[in-house]
Amino acid sequence: MSSVQETIFAIISKEAGIDPGKISLDSTLKDLEIQSLDAVQIIFEIEDRFKITLPDRDPNFDTESVKGLVEAVERLVAEKSDAAAAPSAQG
Repeated sequence: MSSVQETIFAIISKEAGIDPGKISLDSTLKDLEIQSLDAVQIIFEIEDRFKITLPDRDPNFDTESVKGLVEAVERLVAEKSDAAAAPSAQG
């Protein structure tokens, strides 16, 4: 389990009051019976924790499933670190 995945599981567990053992990559927020307000709070917490902005209604990002959230965060974090490394590589 990646550290991103562990962190997202912990955020979902805390914000939705769910036992972390009930969360899997195959779960959707709907499966976990997470209300839309809690889902929004989970997204805000993930964005804050990783210092990223998850796209809203972007077909390239699945923010309805746990796996989709993990993949989106990993992708955005990688892009952010690539962008941070790029200027120094040119200099």
